[in-house]
Amino acid sequence: MPPLNFHHLRYFQAVARLGGLRPAAERLRVSPASISTQVRALESALGEPLFRRRGRTKVLTEAGKTALRYAEDIFSLGEELTSALRRPVSPAATRVHVGVTDTLPKLVTLRFLRPLLEPETGVRLVCREGKVGDLLALLIAGRLDVVLTDEAAAPDLRRRVNSHELGRAEISFCAAPPLAARMRRGFPGSLALAPALLPAAGTGLRAELDRWLDRRGLAVSGRAEFDDAALAKIAAAEGHGFIAVPAVVAADACARYGLEEVGRAKGSRVRFFALTIDRRPGGPVRDLLTSATRRGRNKPTSSRD
Repeated sequence: MPPLNFHHLRYFQAVARLGGLRPAAERLRVSPASISTQVRALESALGEPLFRRRGRTKVLTEAGKTALRYAEDIFSLGEELTSALRRPVSPAATRVHVGVTDTLPKLVTLRFLRPLLEPETGVRLVCREGKVGDLLALLIAGRLDVVLTDEAAAPDLRRRVNSHELGRAEISFCAAPPLAARMRRGFPGSLALAPALLPAAGTGLRAELDRWLDRRGLAVSGRAEFDDAALAKIAAAEGHGFIAVPAVVAADACARYGLEEVGRAKGSRVRFFALTIDRRPGGPVRDLLTSATRRGRNKPTSSRD
């Protein structure tokens, strides 16, 4: 079948809407013969008659009714396209698709996203949480604009994915008040004597925690490991052990879950990253990076997870 001629389709639509060749010709300011020729060409291309005679009038066949429905949709979309392109570009129409790894504390994430949530930006955020590998696949496929995570891109991806460091934080240890009181005596050695509720293996927080413990010759007794940081905090609140969290969320984690801070892993460094395809992103992603980097240079305020 040859490509559809939209000029022919427009003439057909006019005849169908107005009920005949003559009124369609008057509306389009062409001769009835020209209209008839265009309609016949469309019927030939589609391989179906679109009209049949009923007395002096033309009525649509079943194929004609189907063609008219499609014609209405096609030209309606065309009008919408023209209208959309004539409107001034508004930030309200800007969507930013953000991937957030499930290892990143939620309110660390919120801190980075907060500038884009201000009403004057007109940005509409679309956030998706998942595993870093899944999110990177979506980023490379162009379905995400940025991925927020606690790890830089792996070496084999660095030619395709750019890592922008957003900030750093020490590790803080928190526990329910009775356990926290005991652990403060002899900290950090007391970490080896108390049950640990560890972040999941493979996360940036866990990797940095393991490095810090190794440097000090400490071995902790892991009672459990958690992908879900909030669940770990609930378990800690029930007295099942201590947790390790980025210091930027320690104060609010303690306030929300009734925990107390035991101490900090001095010299530890949890890092936060934004991953993008563009080396120098523009628009709202650039604003996010600029604001987050500025915040990251200052000590981030605490926040609930």
